[in-house]
Amino acid sequence: MKAKELISKLNNSGFNDELSVLYGADSNVLYVQRQRYIRAIERFTGSFPDREDVHIFSAPGRSEIGGNHTDHQHGCALGAAVNLDAVAVVAFHDEGVIRFESEGHGVCEVELSDLAVHEDEKGTSTAIIRGICARFNEMGVKIGGFDAYAVSDVLSGSGLSSSAAFETLVGTIIDVQYNDGRAGEIEIAKIGQFAENVYFGKGSGLLDQMVCSVGGFVFLDFRDTGNPIVEKHSFDFTAAGYNLCITDTKGSHSDLTDDYVAVPGEMKSVAACFGKEVLREVDEKEFFAAIPALREKCSDRAILRAMHFFKENDRAVAEADALDRGDTERFFALYRQSAESSANLLQNLYSTKKPLEQAIPLALAVSRMILGENANARVHGGGFAGTIQAFVPLDKTEAYREKMDALFGAGSCYVLRIRPVGGVKLV
Repeated sequence: MKAKELISKLNNSGFNDELSVLYGADSNVLYVQRQRYIRAIERFTGSFPDREDVHIFSAPGRSEIGGNHTDHQHGCALGAAVNLDAVAVVAFHDEGVIRFESEGHGVCEVELSDLAVHEDEKGTSTAIIRGICARFNEMGVKIGGFDAYAVSDVLSGSGLSSSAAFETLVGTIIDVQYNDGRAGEIEIAKIGQFAENVYFGKGSGLLDQMVCSVGGFVFLDFRDTGNPIVEKHSFDFTAAGYNLCITDTKGSHSDLTDDYVAVPGEMKSVAACFGKEVLREVDEKEFFAAIPALREKCSDRAILRAMHFFKENDRAVAEADALDRGDTERFFALYRQSAESSANLLQNLYSTKKPLEQAIPLALAVSRMILGENANARVHGGGFAGTIQAFVPLDKTEAYREKMDALFGAGSCYVLRIRPVGGVKLV
């Protein structure tokens, strides 16, 4: 569709059905999204004035619902795609190059004749794009190239997986245009993980990419990491009387690498005592029986973190089952157990290197003051700094948002909805 025609249609309330799937049916929300899309198209035409025919793609961020720090031990997890997303305006061509501009950043250029790993690109968006193209190339997909301008409201460092949303966006663009969608959502997630691991230089698991790519509630079992079990679930928390809220506590992630690395490292140190690589390979009963002997080989914290893994792994399975049954009481009981386990066993609410900076425990304490002692609130994502998650009753949501914003700054609390689809082409 021509850019001007697309803008005109958006200005006249076009694409209502398509946008409602992604963002909900609220007319005010849809108006904001239409204006966001129009600005993105206008900026695209400013950056790429020779391109007239354009398409629009979207990929969501994600929120971890259950299974905190289980995936790296080949465990089970439950995540959900959310209505914060990365959107790209795209024009395709056969020039053998991808030019990708993200709002607030420069243009990344990838020559498709050079898909080797570039050491000097590691840690950049260019590396992600090149890695995704390289994997598609290995699959025999011939990529002509494209120009794109992207905007994203998936907060970086928020635990909502802005990087996985970007990877899903790029993978979806290539798969839809040049591969007739044959790779599909699961393979797109694996391609994104490959690009992040090999080209970007970050050894991430597959949880984030899979939830962003598949959409909705997603249960994942990583026992076989090459072929994880992926089950899509559906549950309407709004209909059940709750909003999903994410609060950014504005904690800094700087100098926390050691904290993040220590979690899988300590869990694997316990697994090694049984001759195994990860805890999923260890018999749970043998582990609990061996705790006295383990203290001679592992730290107490490592043992506690292993205890968290075994129970959290079971909880993720039970939470998915509770959602399938529509049993919110059971789900929230498990959810609160997960919150307590992360605080007391996993111990990822704050860094011991920065004991005076405890924004996450503060946010959870204030949540309990607002919502009651049985508040459904927990640390979100990797932890140590960043965000908390809460399921808040509809009639208390506005008061909760106001008080969390007063604590951490205006716009800190996001009221989200579960997005039922992953990476998609809208136009």
